[in-house]
Amino acid sequence: MLHLIPPTYEQLRRTFTWDRARRDLSGLPDGRGLNIAHEAVDRHVGAGLGHRAALRCVDEDGVVTTTTYEQLRRETNRFANVLADLGVERGDRVMTLLGRQQEQYVAALGTLKHGAVFSPLFSSFGPEPIRERLRISGARVLVTTPFLYRRKVAALLADLPSLEYVLVVGEPPDEHTLSLTAEMALASDDYEIAPTDPEDPALLHFTSGTTGRPKGAVHVHEAVVAHHATAELALDLRPGDVFWCTADPGWVTGTSYGIIAPLTHGATLISYAGEFDARAWYQLLEAQHVNVWYTAPTALRMLMKYGAGAARAHDLSTLRHIASVGEALNPEVVTWGTQAYGRPIHDNWWQTETGAIMVSNYAGMEIRPGSMGRPMPGVEAAVLVRGENGRARVVDDRVTVAGPGVTGELALRTGWPSMFRGYLGEEERYRACFADGWYLSGDLARVDEDGYFWFVGRADDVIKSAGHLIGPFEVETALMEHPAVVEAGVIGKPDAVAGELVKAFVTLRPGFEPDDALRRDLLAFGRHRLGGLAPKEIDFDQHLPHTSSGKVMRRLLKARELGLPEGDISTLENAP
Repeated sequence: MLHLIPPTYEQLRRTFTWDRARRDLSGLPDGRGLNIAHEAVDRHVGAGLGHRAALRCVDEDGVVTTTTYEQLRRETNRFANVLADLGVERGDRVMTLLGRQQEQYVAALGTLKHGAVFSPLFSSFGPEPIRERLRISGARVLVTTPFLYRRKVAALLADLPSLEYVLVVGEPPDEHTLSLTAEMALASDDYEIAPTDPEDPALLHFTSGTTGRPKGAVHVHEAVVAHHATAELALDLRPGDVFWCTADPGWVTGTSYGIIAPLTHGATLISYAGEFDARAWYQLLEAQHVNVWYTAPTALRMLMKYGAGAARAHDLSTLRHIASVGEALNPEVVTWGTQAYGRPIHDNWWQTETGAIMVSNYAGMEIRPGSMGRPMPGVEAAVLVRGENGRARVVDDRVTVAGPGVTGELALRTGWPSMFRGYLGEEERYRACFADGWYLSGDLARVDEDGYFWFVGRADDVIKSAGHLIGPFEVETALMEHPAVVEAGVIGKPDAVAGELVKAFVTLRPGFEPDDALRRDLLAFGRHRLGGLAPKEIDFDQHLPHTSSGKVMRRLLKARELGLPEGDISTLENAP
């Protein structure tokens, strides 16, 4: 059998174009445009692959429900017909408040077939975050379960005049709801996707600011071009692979790479309904013969607690590629991944606003532990010179690209297919994200002489201490080199002399006691590793606050330390 040698990163950069990437997708028949759901489902059935497993839903007890591409085509057609029967029109918003269950995937793709806009909510959200997002979105339809409806939605209905229909899985709990199950049973499984312009709105993802109301980032059907291409190039995803993305669909990763990208490649998507459990995760990787695994640094750090032996106790021989996203990946985790899994963990960087992976450790590229990698083919990234506020300095609508080794704001040249097209109802807020043809990410980074990007921190997280600008990620990474530390969160604490001093909150590995002796040892270790950048205070915290996407919420640590309002905590893991 002939084995083709994949192109190098440099070859890809020279030859890749987004126009060529578009040609990897079929488009709607008869030149009727581009529709995400068609690329994810129907075109595979048309190519004779309807028998292939599209989705395997694994419940908390390990019971597996498999849906083929043909079955998924029929179910999504039925959902699209349900929306049509309800009078839902193109561009209307359809929101889901569901767990990792088959109805989540059917609703997402059926909504896109109908030309409506799909917007997922975290099932762990409390009533207030749900109310705010439903209100901002103006959603006409919400799909949920009877339990979540009674607990989180029923009391909100009077405040949501735009919400006309609540579809629940199973029996409706009251007269304000309809049974999705019953409606689907009556609906036809024939549906023709109407002409869809690539610029038609398709996805609405909410992202929280430091304070204030959440932002609704709008993405269009054209985004599927980037989903498909980056899944191949950054995640090494291939047709027929078994792929597991651990992100909840309520987060952009859980939609872009937990639903759309693997299905566009004809892969089998694994969905796990349970919470994190090291043994259950390893059993799933083994039993489902997962080839590509996309997870979060927090999960990997938690797996580190159990040691490499826990991984080696399972047959993970089918696992070909591991990638991580959510926040920067500490070098120690990359090294440990090689020890535990026999292969490195590939970091990558992107945001809700970018819609797809922008910077990555390409599968055939040298990995430099701690680096996010290099820009994806088709993406131009740069570090811009900062102003006094830490963000890119804009003078007469112009910005300046910084040289190698200089910390500045990470920016992307506009024009990639999955770039968000606006914040819903907030044009001025959207315009403020751009300058001189660049998208300004709000993240600080530096780039080395070879074009590798290194994450420093959010611009609003950077600590200003005694004239130094200190990136919390650098301090956290250094502390994790200590054998007692599995995770750290670092903040700036006001100080009358230095302006701010560095304070660290650390989570310990099993077997270490949080006593004064260890605190002194960690302070000394930090001084040895970091000099003047080292933390001056250290607290022990075995339950650092994380977002549902796995990021340590430094802002929340700082608010609690200083007794300040906590602001928007709707994305907090296990939020009330």
